[in-house]
Amino acid sequence: MLQYYWLLGKEIAERGDENKYGSAFYATLSRDLKKRLPKATGLSERNIRYAQSFYELYSRFIQNLQQPVANLQPSENKSDAITYSNLQQLVADLMNVIYQIPWGHHTLLIDKFSSCPDKAVFYAGEVVKNGWSRDMLRNFIDTDLYERQGKALTNFKRTLPEATSDLAQELTKDPYDFAFTGITTKYNEKILKDALLNNITQFLIELGTGFAYVGREYRLQIGQTEKFIDLLFYNLNLSAYVVVEVKIGKFDFADAGQLGGYVVACNHILRKEGRDNPTIGILICKEKDNLVAQYALEASSLPLGISEYDLARLYPEKVEGTIPTIDELEKGILSEGECKE
Repeated sequence: MLQYYWLLGKEIAERGDENKYGSAFYATLSRDLKKRLPKATGLSERNIRYAQSFYELYSRFIQNLQQPVANLQPSENKSDAITYSNLQQLVADLMNVIYQIPWGHHTLLIDKFSSCPDKAVFYAGEVVKNGWSRDMLRNFIDTDLYERQGKALTNFKRTLPEATSDLAQELTKDPYDFAFTGITTKYNEKILKDALLNNITQFLIELGTGFAYVGREYRLQIGQTEKFIDLLFYNLNLSAYVVVEVKIGKFDFADAGQLGGYVVACNHILRKEGRDNPTIGILICKEKDNLVAQYALEASSLPLGISEYDLARLYPEKVEGTIPTIDELEKGILSEGECKE
């Protein structure tokens, strides 16, 4: 069905028939297709309009990919051949992704990102990778995942092998959306951690693909001293332990030192040679000065990341209470008139 919609949308866009035949074009085409294909479904006027938008959205992304190839000079023939081959593979990968996504997901992406093909492709890839329902897709769009994913301050490129540094970076977010905890009043670190684990499914979804929960206040015996990691996870995609420290205050140098100590301890005590990659540390704080965080990362030879969290939904689904009702407006107008009189 998706392939049919792609070809249908392609033909409509290339022929420009909607410009030739006016506003009745889609209704007429819908009627004619239903006559020709009486057993087929999904040929409503609405779906035909979406089919054209479906093709135009993703073909615009493909055109953006093709532009660098088109700009190559004749002297760059070798590079041209390599780039063209890579382009063909990227296009094939994209088509494989978009043909795996339910039509309802596509209509949502079209509605949200008709002029932003890069965002549509990003979310399409995340749907395939994570198996999101349409409601989950809408939720991550509402929390602006495109702008947050992979944005944590890290030193991964310097401290991790090239093969894993990009993947590790993409697993981070900044800020993390902890609105699902429901915390709206004063809280301490224990309350926040309790709320995160009481909503462990949502917490794991927010952390990203491949995270498995190992433990909270995870005990490590280091010589004669006991140390306790805030939250310990294992990431199946990275094959690595991930130490997560949550701070309700502003980031400082000492926080990076503590996190680094836990990472080293995990490497010595938990990591199995030949099975696990180096342990990664992520510190999620309420606030950070980016320059202070950057200096702390430069001072460490361990793979660390520093992000913030937000307890209020980044793009609230309901704005009830922030916009006055008709009754409130009428009362306000009446009160203002009474004052003037």
